[in-house]
Formats: sequence, C-alpha cells, structure tokens
Amino acid sequence: MLNEISYSVASKHFKTGRYTEALSTLNKLLDTKRDARTYALLAKTCLQVGMVDQAATSYELAYQQDGMDAESYLVESIKLYFNSGQKDKALALSNKLIHRFHKYPEITYIVGTTLLERGEPRIARALKSILMKSDNIDHVKLGARIAITTWDLFDPKDIETARQLLAKLPRQQAVRLMYLVFCREHSKFDAIEKHQPIIDAAIASGETAFLSLDGTFFNLHWTGDEHINQLARSNTPVFTPEMSVKRRQMPHEWGQKIRIGYLSSDFFDKHATMKLIRRVLELHDRDRFDVTLFCHSDPDLIQTNEADRELWGHVVTIRDMTNEEALAEIKARGIDILVDLKGHTAGNRTKILNMGAAPVQVAWIGFPGSTVNVDLDYAVGDHYVLPDSSKPHYYEKFARLPETYQPNDPVNRPLAKQISRAEAGLPEDAFVFASFNANRKITPRTVELWCEILKRTPNSVIWILHNSQDSKAHILAKFIAMGIPAKRVFFMGKLEFSLHLNRITVADLGLDTFPVNGHTTTSEQLWSGLPVLTVKGTNFASRVSESLLHAIGTPELIAEDEAAYVEQAVSYALDPAPLKEIRARIDANRFMMPLFDAERFCRHLEAAYVAMIDKAKAGEAPDHIDVPALPPRTEPFEVR
Repeated sequence: MLNEISYSVASKHFKTGRYTEALSTLNKLLDTKRDARTYALLAKTCLQVGMVDQAATSYELAYQQDGMDAESYLVESIKLYFNSGQKDKALALSNKLIHRFHKYPEITYIVGTTLLERGEPRIARALKSILMKSDNIDHVKLGARIAITTWDLFDPKDIETARQLLAKLPRQQAVRLMYLVFCREHSKFDAIEKHQPIIDAAIASGETAFLSLDGTFFNLHWTGDEHINQLARSNTPVFTPEMSVKRRQMPHEWGQKIRIGYLSSDFFDKHATMKLIRRVLELHDRDRFDVTLFCHSDPDLIQTNEADRELWGHVVTIRDMTNEEALAEIKARGIDILVDLKGHTAGNRTKILNMGAAPVQVAWIGFPGSTVNVDLDYAVGDHYVLPDSSKPHYYEKFARLPETYQPNDPVNRPLAKQISRAEAGLPEDAFVFASFNANRKITPRTVELWCEILKRTPNSVIWILHNSQDSKAHILAKFIAMGIPAKRVFFMGKLEFSLHLNRITVADLGLDTFPVNGHTTTSEQLWSGLPVLTVKGTNFASRVSESLLHAIGTPELIAEDEAAYVEQAVSYALDPAPLKEIRARIDANRFMMPLFDAERFCRHLEAAYVAMIDKAKAGEAPDHIDVPALPPRTEPFEVR
C-alpha cells in the first residue's frame, strides 16, 4: 500500500511538471519496489530534465521486468541509446527484436544506419525491403542507400527500390542519379534514355550542387568530363589540404630499405586486381624494398585463394581492426609509402589515409581517376591516362610510368587455348564482334554505334557478356528496336577464368566501351590475341585501352572519334586482312612489348617510389614525376 502511495505521488509530481520531486520520490521507491511501471516513469521523468542516458537505462530496466509493455519499453530504450550516441548498445538490444523488425521500422532504421556506419552494408541489405515499405521518407532513403552501397550484388529489385524513391522525390536529381546507377547495372536503357537527359539539362543550366551526392565510381560511367568527375563525392571521407601538410611534417625514421605498404581488400588470387599486380609484388627487389600487405579482404574470399600470399609481401590482417587500430599497425611498422589499391571502389578503407598513416601516400590501379577527398600525394599513371591537360583536375601529383600504368602477370595467368566457334555457340561463317565488358559500361550510345556497325556489315554478329537475365533482355530489346534481328545478337555468361580466356580466341574484334573502357578486360583480350578497337578518351577511365594498345604495339586500334570507331570496325569486318596482320603482331609482341612485361614494369614502378622517397627525405613537397624508360628488350621475357 505504501508503495502504491509513493508511485501515485511520483506520478502526480510528473503530471504537474514537478520533475525534481518526481525523481526524488521514484529513487526512494526503487529501494523497495523495482517494477516495470516505476522504471518507465523514471525514464519519462529523466527525459524531461535532459538525462537522456539515464532515461535509456531506465527503459531498459523496465523491459527487463518482462511485463505486458516490455517490448514497447525496449523500443524506447533502443531509440534513446541511438540518439545519445550509444550505438553499440542500441544495436545489441535491437537483436532482441530481430524477428519483429517489420513491426518497428524505426528500429530497422537504427540498425541499418549503424551497420552502414560500421561498414557492414551486406548485412544491412536484409533490412532493405522493410525500410522501403515505411511511410517515413528517411527510412525509404536509407533503404535506397543500402541498395546503392551494395550495388555489386546484382539484384534487379534494386531498380524498383530506387524507382519508388524517385517517385516520392521526383525533383531530387541525386535520387535520379541513384536510380540511374541500377538502370545501368541492369542495362535498363529505356529509363536511362528518359532520365539521363534530365541530368544533362540540369548541368547545362548551371545546376551542379547535386553532383556532390553522386557516387565517385558511378559518376565515371555516365560522363568522361574530368571537371564533373571531380564534383562527385558522396562516398568520400572528409579531407583538407592542411591534413597533408600536418602528415608530411610528422617525425619519421627512414630505414636502409624503402618500406612499402599496400592497402586493399583484394588480396586473393581470383580478384581482377591480383591478376594484374601479383607478379609485380613477387618481383619487388627485397634487397631494396620491404613489402607489407595491409589486408582487409573478406575471409570467405581468402578461402578461395590458392597462391602463397607471403610471396607478395608480409600479410597483416586489418579487416577486424578499427581504423585507429589499423593506423597504429601501419605506424608501428614504419611504413614509408602507403599505396592504396582501392580508391573509391567497394570495400575501401580510405579513411585510414586521412589519419596521417605514412609520410608518402599513393593511389595506384584501383580507381581510374582522382581519389577525391583522400589525403594522397601521388596518382600512378602514364602519359596516356594522365596527360598534362588532366593536371588541373587532380590534387594528387602525377607519377607517370614511361609505357603503361597497368601491370600484367604473364607467369601466373594461363595462356588461352584455341576453341571452336561451335563450342562457344557461335556461327562459323560470321564475323564476330565481341564485348566482354561489364553491362554497366554499355551505354545506349554505345549500342547505337554497334547497331550502325552491324547494319553496314551484313555477315557479322555481336557477342555480349551479360550479368543477369534482365540485362540480357534489355540489351536485346535495344538491338531489336534499332533494327537488328535477335539472331545476330549472341550472349555469354561469366565463366571460370581460364575458360573465359579460351573463349576470347573465337572472336574477330573486341569492341570497347566508353566513357569507361575495358581495363583488366582489355588486357585479357590482348593476352588471348584478340584485337580491341577503342576511341580516344577524355578522362582516365576512357583512356585505359589507349594506354594498353600502345603498350602492345597496336596504336592503329585507337579511333580518333565515334565516327572513326564505326568506320574502322566496318572496314575490318568487310576486309579482315589488315586485322589478321594486327592479330599476328599482338601474338609476336606479347612477350616482347611492355604490356605483359611484369619485371620491366616493376623496375619502373620502383623507380617512381625511389623518386617519391627522395623528395620526402629532402623535405620537398610532392611534385610531378616522369619515370624514364629502361632500354627496350632485345629478347622475349620468360613465362613459366
């Protein structure tokens, strides 16, 4: 009875705004009566006097009493912990509602937000549909953000996710850009042709602020304008030039050897990056360089690795480390040059670079452009992908290698074996144009050019890689709409690497894409002996094939413009004799020219590193570096 009187008194104090008296009464009551309603009233009172942390704890205690309203108390506790910055606590309690998220979209929002902040978008993806069904626009935006962060999982439903959000926010160009990301991934050309002109018109009118919300990686796929590429930075960390100055002024002890650290989540032999750089890592001169791999690769992907990773460098696993812990690990090893191999691609840890990790910080191979908002001194390239005209569009200084920026591994990469057209499901008597590039790189304009080529070469077919049945249907529909019969369009899915190299041999001419060229894809075609026709580009991503074709000795495959691209493709199909000579030259040059000469590349790269270190040791600010070429080879290099 006394407890009831005390609770009534506290409740009366609360209702009349006498919160201090209510707190005093409730604290005394809790000495003898700890039930759910007392803790709940304490939580409400604490909120009124600004004691948010105590309110969250009180609601949690109310939940623990397991009464009728326990679940509602848990919900309030989670919300308060989250709002007060105790996100780990909020996430831990949210696990108790994991099978009830559909009832509480606000808790789903909290969990999704926290998982994204922790770098766990794939786990957050399970929450997407609940968020998209919410009436709260912030919840819907988060659902779309989760989808865009996990775009590489190839879910056609993501198109509908983004379309729903655009329907709710039709005037927000940033949402339109998000929608277009998924449309490009699945070749939904009708939507691209409807919405891309709206983006282009907005930019033409001087409206560019929304571009800061575009993903840096995605931006490359719709524009080759280096100025516009610079404006996209939705997924970039915070960076100021003062951070670079402070980092370079930090005390550092140089050793006899140059200590290189490579930072990546791709340190397993099946990844495209490792197919390029693996042999270079193996060939680093250990008498002059210590090599450490700071690995944050997915453990499941590492399980697929069959190579000895210690041949690449000493492996330090930082996947489960915080950025602060990873930074301490890098500093403890006295790294002189930290080389980021990811840039603005999925799974990066670029924030570590903005914490002053090493006296020299470098971008190489992972991202074809300026890694905006990341504290980097140099971008490794060559005179084709990074001409002088690009300097105003980069804050990084150029470290230009003399022949090509892209390494290739001739030792651990199998040689292609010739297969028959029949094995590939292709007609024996047709001229086969081929595109092995990702579907997101195939723009409506590119397909229009391909259709013009096919119309002018009646005995030709086109063979296209597709990533889903939806992509295949959309691509085919575009060809048919442009007057190309379905029987002239062939498709292929993904294959195990050696089988993929083998099938390349049956094509007659690779057709490149733009504004994003084939990168690893182009070098794979050249390795398999297939000529690739490209167009001279306007930014790094659209100049890659130009670099590779020069490095293999076939510059005539670089068309000056779209019209020349069409004319050359038509000419080769109508008279394949010149193409046969080019193909023979590719075969002859493969083990002589720089493109596949990993040892030569490694020496050039090391020369760039030495030049960087010499400047840093002398206290000089980073400046553009052009590495001189070694004398040309007189004999073929060895392939095991």
